[in-house]
Amino acid sequence: MPTIDFGVKYTPSTVHAHTLVETPLPLEDLGIKYVRVQWVDLSSHIHCRVLTLSHFYKLLQSARPGVNIANAALGIVFLNMTEGFYPAGEYLLAIDRSSLRLCGYAPGHASVFGFFEEKVAIGGRLDVPLCPRTNLRRTLKYAEEELNVQFLVGFETEFILLKSTDPLQVVNNYGWSRTAAFGTGTTEAKVLEEIAEALTKSGVELQMFHSEGAPGQYEVITGPLSPLEAADALVHTRETIYNIATKHGLRATLAPRLHLDSCGSGAHTHISIHPTTGTSPPSQIHPSLLTTLEYHFLAGLMAHLPSVIAFTLPLPQSYSRMVDGIWSGGTWACWGLDHREVPVRVANPSLPHARNFEIKSVDGTASPYLALEGLLSAGIIGVRDKLALEVECCAEQSAAQLSVEERAQKGITKRLPLDVDSARRYLLEDQKIGEVIGEDVVKKFVAVNKTLGKAMQPEAENEAVTLARLLETY
Repeated sequence: MPTIDFGVKYTPSTVHAHTLVETPLPLEDLGIKYVRVQWVDLSSHIHCRVLTLSHFYKLLQSARPGVNIANAALGIVFLNMTEGFYPAGEYLLAIDRSSLRLCGYAPGHASVFGFFEEKVAIGGRLDVPLCPRTNLRRTLKYAEEELNVQFLVGFETEFILLKSTDPLQVVNNYGWSRTAAFGTGTTEAKVLEEIAEALTKSGVELQMFHSEGAPGQYEVITGPLSPLEAADALVHTRETIYNIATKHGLRATLAPRLHLDSCGSGAHTHISIHPTTGTSPPSQIHPSLLTTLEYHFLAGLMAHLPSVIAFTLPLPQSYSRMVDGIWSGGTWACWGLDHREVPVRVANPSLPHARNFEIKSVDGTASPYLALEGLLSAGIIGVRDKLALEVECCAEQSAAQLSVEERAQKGITKRLPLDVDSARRYLLEDQKIGEVIGEDVVKKFVAVNKTLGKAMQPEAENEAVTLARLLETY
């Protein structure tokens, strides 16, 4: 009898980020001269302060190692101050030594993330709830301590390599997984190999890479980590892609969709849920497919996915990718088994050790911290409230192909927001999501997202200028 088992087994106890916190060597022995102290703001822009190694060592010897950052830093978009943020005040970006890793894309550099803290405790606390890393860490702690669950997260990063942005010219026109896209000696083959080598050197587990469906499009797939570590690794992966492409005279872009006659670029997010004690029993409704924890987590996603789309699809341009019929997940809140036309795919449904939820309605312009905070909060509500899964599994057809009556019979009644304005409104109106994430955090994010939207797609600007800004930014 042939075995049906396949796939690598990952568990929270066996997976961890391979960062420099593990090495006993002095950093200079690794060739490091500079340390990039990084953070990601509420508009998903990556920032850093480059410290000399000598100054970094001095900071580590201080009582609270960190660098001073203006309070408004989280809410400034292209030097535009978002309403509700002010020029007065500073945070301390407290260095998280556990996130220190080599920059494989920049010889002589290492990078490290931080948590924004108040300089002086407010109400006995230094934490800044608006800090995306802090908020995600808090939510994960709640899930582990109160609900006895942990998560693993892996990402697929799709991007397009461009020879030129004006005029728009991609590196080649080869399609999905074509060997021609990796012709020996071509610039694109060198770029992909150097990205792979740089990620490996940085301690990020690269599982595979291949060409994707759009012209000049590629994908790198990185292994699962705990959510905070996975978000850090994704930021590092994006920096690696951008920098290696630039080194070879190309522009890499995570823009959601460049060609309306082909597919877009996503950041498909794979989430698995694990009990901290024992094992989760099979669900009574889907005993052969889901555990009880997975059942409730999926129910939470179905109930609140429309409300967290603002985090996962943050730009006006994000919604040109999220349409029906192009394998991007479609526009209905539904799920299926290894189904490419649903926003939530149950991957490897027959294998408990490899089963996970792939959320397709995420793109590369989203902050990994905010996207995970939204998606995990939705699922956590399902686990906490023991929500019933009211949406049936999609079979071969997509939700868009079903009639109104057929969708109703399957419980597919919620449409995902079709534009960024609707997404913001859904998020603001979802009180349960607001309770988990924090109502003030939600309001501040929406305010920043409006500023970002106006900057990325001004009403009086022509499409060429808007596209140029998109390619320059993401």
